Amino acid sequence: MLSVFKKKKIIPHIKLAGVIGNVGKFKQGIDFSGQEEIILKAFSVKKAPCVAITINSPGGSPVQSHLIFNFIRQQAKKNKKKVIVFAEDIAASGGYLIACAGDEIYANSSSIIGSIGVIYSSFGFTELIKKIGVERRVHTAGKNKSTLDPFLEEKKEDIERLKNIQLDLHKDFINVVEKSRGEKLKKSEVELKLSSSNDHVDQVANILEEKSIWQKYGL
Repeated sequence: MLSVFKKKKIIPHIKLAGVIGNVGKFKQGIDFSGQEEIILKAFSVKKAPCVAITINSPGGSPVQSHLIFNFIRQQAKKNKKKVIVFAEDIAASGGYLIACAGDEIYANSSSIIGSIGVIYSSFGFTELIKKIGVERRVHTAGKNKSTLDPFLEEKKEDIERLKNIQLDLHKDFINVVEKSRGEKLKKSEVELKLSSSNDHVDQVANILEEKSIWQKYGL
């Protein structure tokens, strides 16, 4: 009878789902300003031994990913709480960067995890505007103000500049993974920089195992 009155563990749960950054007409992506208060509230629960975070994101803005990652780690350190991350369908690119804020990461055997990289994509319309008789007119003040204009031919120096920016962002991403997951990953896995395997998680779980993991932390 006494077990009925036994207090249950309360584990705050943060759910992050969608593309990272202000995207779409209604700005419905995951961003720091939209998650700051939620994260603060989750870590303010004094009796909670840890904070659980579920992530289902293909990535997005590297800046917003870093802001959320850093804030979670700051709050975890300040409040002395463990962070347990559960990856759902996908935790890739910026989604994986945020997942690295976890002390432990769990995923389903079918989850897509990793994809440590930086991508830029666009279209070129130079031939199209020629065919329809449109003349492109651009007036700038300052160097490189019309970099990678889709209506102009690509310039070698613009591509090199973009590559250097991507390499800097990529290096920063790798540093985050090495610092947070380095002891649990082989050096070669980090150096590959691109992975869709579950080598990036602490435990791969099937449906039954997932239930027991959540129960372990009182969820």
